[in-house]
Amino acid sequence: MGTVITIIVVVLVVLVAAAALYAYQRRKTAQLQERFGPEYERTLEERGDRKEALRDLRAREQRREKLDVHPISAESAERYRAEWTGLQQSFVDTPGEAVNQADRLVLRMMREAGYPVDDFDQRADDISVDHPEVAQNYRQAHQIAVAQTQGQVTTEDLRQAVTAYRRLVTVLLETPASRNGHTDPKDYS
Repeated sequence: MGTVITIIVVVLVVLVAAAALYAYQRRKTAQLQERFGPEYERTLEERGDRKEALRDLRAREQRREKLDVHPISAESAERYRAEWTGLQQSFVDTPGEAVNQADRLVLRMMREAGYPVDDFDQRADDISVDHPEVAQNYRQAHQIAVAQTQGQVTTEDLRQAVTAYRRLVTVLLETPASRNGHTDPKDYS
């Protein structure tokens, strides 16, 4: 009889441990899903495997923690705002050049903010940790910018690219206080 009770207790302990592990994994998955939002779904679809997607997102977080990303200085932010305004105004006459300028502007802003900029896919992954809501916009805008150099886009594509770049420019120009809701973030469009 003592052996049966011991076996039952061991089985119960194993079941409780398994349930606790399952709950822990579900909570971590839910946290990543909440943090990355649409980027979680995109990564899941791209990887085709939940474990691979979760591993990818965790690796992004770990890589991002090692970077010295910081807000752009107020002086630089003003220069970038002025440049962005001029770029948007030039869109009417030279939409392709405006998209190329937007791509270069975002690259400079990201570099100044401390993001490594050597590889586009890595840049998009890095920005997805801090700004998952605009990472896909950035990917789409850059894809249009590349296609534009090959003459494979419409004016509507170019307009969409500038709109997508605007979203990234806006978040890169936010101050830490505005990210925390202490001030109203501005849409510099």
